[in-house]
Amino acid sequence: MAGNAFTFGVKPGGLTDRSQVSILLCYLIRTAAPLCRQDIENALLGEQLVNYFELAGSLADLEDQGLVTVDENGGYHITPKGISVTDELGFDLLPRSVRETAIRAVIRAQQWVRKAAQHQTQVTKTDQGYVVHCSINELGSEVFGLSFTLPDPLTAEMVKNAFIEKGSEIYALLLETMTTDSTRQEEPDSAAKG
Repeated sequence: MAGNAFTFGVKPGGLTDRSQVSILLCYLIRTAAPLCRQDIENALLGEQLVNYFELAGSLADLEDQGLVTVDENGGYHITPKGISVTDELGFDLLPRSVRETAIRAVIRAQQWVRKAAQHQTQVTKTDQGYVVHCSINELGSEVFGLSFTLPDPLTAEMVKNAFIEKGSEIYALLLETMTTDSTRQEEPDSAAKG
């Protein structure tokens, strides 16, 4: 039962051995640096590849052993010693499916962070329900804003996440719809005239 705390949340085929988790982290940081802790957690925990406790412990171990460094912005970078470990052990001890899943997950997490910075949302509870204010900001000012009043927090969260994911597409479609000249009538077909 005590071992369950270290395997909880890890899907079959995921990593439960701290040395494997450490090697995976070195591999990810080398491949997709700089990565912040949040990117790493979102990617690996979201895919259920590792357990939170093993992840946190492994990141601390990597820093202590000088395999990675952390910059002033919280970004992890691989050291020459970490590169050596990755080269020697990465491909032998890590299944290819785990490496590929981890890289895809990190890329998705990084894209989400970039989109969330541009496509901002704020959820506020009101007497009428939940208001989700969605906005797109460029150069420090709001260029687009839209608010929805929704009945429950689950729906509000769905709208929030959809706007973060597709805010630019929503903005483009709405702008196109609003700037299309709907008063212009089409000319009758010349065949119908004759």
